[in-house]
Amino acid sequence: MPSPTLFPLFCVLFLCFPVAVIFTVQREITAAVSPELGFHSRNLHASTPAVRFRQQIPKDDEQLLRLASRVNPNQPSPGSIRKLAFMYLTTAPLPFAPLWEAFFNGSSDELYNVYVHADPTREYDPPFTGVFENRVIHSKPSERNTPTLASAARRLIAHALLDDPQNYMFALFSPSCVPIHSFDFTYKTLVLSRKSFIEILKDEPLQFERWAARGPIAMLPEVRFDDFRIGSQFWVLKRKHAHVVARDRLIWEKFNKTCFWEGSCFPEESYFPTLLNMKDPRGCVPATLTHVDWTINEEGHPRMYELEEVVPELIVRLRNTRPRYGEDGINGSDWTVGRSDTFLFARKFSPDALELLMGMARTVLFNDSACGA
Repeated sequence: MPSPTLFPLFCVLFLCFPVAVIFTVQREITAAVSPELGFHSRNLHASTPAVRFRQQIPKDDEQLLRLASRVNPNQPSPGSIRKLAFMYLTTAPLPFAPLWEAFFNGSSDELYNVYVHADPTREYDPPFTGVFENRVIHSKPSERNTPTLASAARRLIAHALLDDPQNYMFALFSPSCVPIHSFDFTYKTLVLSRKSFIEILKDEPLQFERWAARGPIAMLPEVRFDDFRIGSQFWVLKRKHAHVVARDRLIWEKFNKTCFWEGSCFPEESYFPTLLNMKDPRGCVPATLTHVDWTINEEGHPRMYELEEVVPELIVRLRNTRPRYGEDGINGSDWTVGRSDTFLFARKFSPDALELLMGMARTVLFNDSACGA
């Protein structure tokens, strides 16, 4: 029998234990549905509970990026799984969602994560389902000729860094992007790479106009004209470089300024290549793995593959086309010789082409040896 001095203590513990259990359960339930935790449902026609996030995620960008900058920038420890973070930046429903579903089908969900940045001012009908359901991060409006597209990509990177320490490569896509190799081929190509794949180009047409779009000296002294680079909006960054983006304040402050000449303002095509060229050029393969055809340029938009063009021969040609590499000093001469990188993704495809692409998914798109590809 407990001593008289301990008896009151046992009574207090006995009475408080149920309260503690109720509080803990309530806290877990709150954590599972709170929008502060990062993801929220974008299914506009059904009430779907939000997925549980691994930790609380701020909605404020500055706090979000500050928190992401504190994660471990190193690759997952030896023996642990390296994951691919597939990040979709969209202002519309994903027209090729069924094709991406087929791409992921049969692959372990322990090998990848999906993140979607969806402009909250737009309608999404049909809503996101399958691997995309409940994978929308806290998003903000985004539009061309403003820093908002680059902001959205930074937001995706920050969420992916915070969500899973095993995310090793971070790939950005548009709604018009499609995979042109199998998941297995894509996974092995990316996780075996020690470098990021990001187009880094110098001496491009209108490069000075893009650098000076915010004013003739607005980028100085942090970003000299000789530092300025241009590249594709779509890239694959290794974890170390995703962390560089999350940590950066100085260079982003320059690119986040309002442009006086909107027609020359494309921060999403210049901020990332400029930043990584300044920070770690030797850590990058200066090329994108997302094929795009700029031989046709309609008001800043590349060629759109229409229904009649989507045939197996097109996919084979896209696979066999050699990426364009940066041509200046470190970014070109070290890597162009002897490289044999293959495109893993392609854009832009007309939404009408979904049925045709689905029809050739098994025999061509995800058959890595099809037609000699």
